[in-house]
Amino acid sequence: MAERPIPSSRSAYKVYREIGLRWSDNDIYGHMNNVVHYSLFDTAVNVYLIENDVLDIKNGAEVFLVVETGCRYYAEMAFPDRVTAGLRVRKLGSSSVRYEIGLFRNDEDAAAAEGFFIHVNVDRLSRRPVPFGDTARRLLEPLAVQA
Repeated sequence: MAERPIPSSRSAYKVYREIGLRWSDNDIYGHMNNVVHYSLFDTAVNVYLIENDVLDIKNGAEVFLVVETGCRYYAEMAFPDRVTAGLRVRKLGSSSVRYEIGLFRNDEDAAAAEGFFIHVNVDRLSRRPVPFGDTARRLLEPLAVQA
């Protein structure tokens, strides 16, 4: 049997964002439902892109599509916990990027969950991949970590 991976610490990530949980994020078992983790991943990445003028969700010529996702759960979280999302880039290609996101409960140093998703930069109309522009590349390169 393979050993269970150890969760990363906060210091393994490059930027952070606190994201509030809602009462409705808890499920019948009294903890945050697994689909909420994916919503928090998406929120952390897209807010970062929007705030740094890389993504214009209403008028931009380019948008990002998610083509692959995954999550590993280590510990339960539940409303009213405070969640901090840590963000890093594992791989930056010409038109795709693999983000890794750690979710940290309250003041804990070990991630309660870690996930990834791969964004592809595409033309809004054709939905065909296009290379990242200089602004996106300058924003994402400093988040890169070694495999």
